[in-house]
Amino acid sequence: MNSVAIPMRKNFKLKQVGFMMTAVLLLLLLQTLEITAQMMPNTFADLAEDSSPSVVNITTSTVVAGRTDAMPRGIVPEGSPFEDFFKEFQDRRRDGRPGARRSSALGSGFVVSADGFIVTNNHVIDGADEIEIEFFTGEILPATVIGTDKNTDIAVLKVESDVSLPFVSFGDSDTARVGDWVVAIGNPLGQGFSVSAGIVSARNRELAGPYDDYIQTDAAINRGNSGGPLFNLDGRVVGVNTAILSPNGGSIGIGFSMASNVVSRVVTQLTEFGEIRRGWLGVRIQDVDEDIAESIAGLDRVAGALVSGVPDGPSKDAGIIQNDVILVFDGHEVEDVRDLIQTVGNTPVGKAVDVIVLRGGERLTLSVTLGLRDDENLARAVLPPELDEAPEAPKELALFGITLSNLTDNMRKGLGLKLDASGLLVMHVDETSDAFEKGLRAGDLVTEAGQKKVNTVTEFQEQVATTIEGGRKTMMLLVRRGNDPLFLALSMKD
Repeated sequence: MNSVAIPMRKNFKLKQVGFMMTAVLLLLLLQTLEITAQMMPNTFADLAEDSSPSVVNITTSTVVAGRTDAMPRGIVPEGSPFEDFFKEFQDRRRDGRPGARRSSALGSGFVVSADGFIVTNNHVIDGADEIEIEFFTGEILPATVIGTDKNTDIAVLKVESDVSLPFVSFGDSDTARVGDWVVAIGNPLGQGFSVSAGIVSARNRELAGPYDDYIQTDAAINRGNSGGPLFNLDGRVVGVNTAILSPNGGSIGIGFSMASNVVSRVVTQLTEFGEIRRGWLGVRIQDVDEDIAESIAGLDRVAGALVSGVPDGPSKDAGIIQNDVILVFDGHEVEDVRDLIQTVGNTPVGKAVDVIVLRGGERLTLSVTLGLRDDENLARAVLPPELDEAPEAPKELALFGITLSNLTDNMRKGLGLKLDASGLLVMHVDETSDAFEKGLRAGDLVTEAGQKKVNTVTEFQEQVATTIEGGRKTMMLLVRRGNDPLFLALSMKD
């Protein structure tokens, strides 16, 4: 009996264990389904209900110049009894001003403080004579412009109200992940207080400027949504709806919202100062590509910003020079020109920061006190307009698809250069060469080769030999076109 009873008890216990494991698995499955349900809301109604009172419709009015001549042809026959009627109608539309008419535009915005500060896009209110704010309740109040920033297309308005206004807060846009749910509320096509939902399609998009940091979303955004908020599921603003990509002007699922971490800094400065105060480093810079990185001793990866010029300013005072590669700014490793410009722009004016540069294969740490950027010019080197080819001259050196010549006084005079200008004149560039592809053109002035000044073709040839002997595949040239410096990495291939 015992020999039979023992196995039966074991079997019973095994069944108990099996039932318990099944129950645990079912419990875990239910919990997973519950979490998934929380991540995938079945309604955005609560978010829309809570946030809509803080979203506003913006109507702008602008008087624009119009035609000052008589009745446009084709509306009524000349001499018709209706001619006077239509003339009077036109005069009323022109607001009583000869040749002027009043134009209206619609946009969106959102309240960010109980005392009436409102955020929108600069292009929504740009040039407006009058701005009216319509609230969710239907109340309409006039608004004044506190400040604008064209670089990020953000504007801050202010309304005066006898009561505290409902408002929303900014969230941390850096925590937004591709695939997260987002909700847009605004005034698309003048419909007013419309809600659309979608996901974050992409991050860190750049459209027009170095300060851009756009969130791409497929939430429906149309004309009139500009300036409206993009909410996360916590009801916080993670973006300001700014632009759409569309062949027909309507939503095709590609919209862009300026990230809240950019907007919040802009709003703080506009509210406090009425203007933007961005840090100014005072250098001309350009990106480091693979060829340039290979040509610079000590640079082991494609990163940093190459200094192509140092005008009078903070960097010059701190000792930064041409040919330096800025690797670290205030503890932040610099990836490229855009990264450096954004980091500098977000740093307080007057702050002393440590800047690590690569110079001659060694790292140097310099202290720079940032100035105030007081213009719209950005600190980046761009390709200036091409010069006409220089007059014919004796060809001194033909190498790597380019023809160089020593400078003569006649050449300096013909190019409008100073008599003490130095370098080598580019006489010709083969259109099939690497140099042409990199942007070198006839009329350019080569002032440095391999980070050494060159005044004769002999010095240039010496630098070519040194570069090849050093095992490098590229040699960096410093080129001047007009008053603008530009670095190019020239391939050492025959």
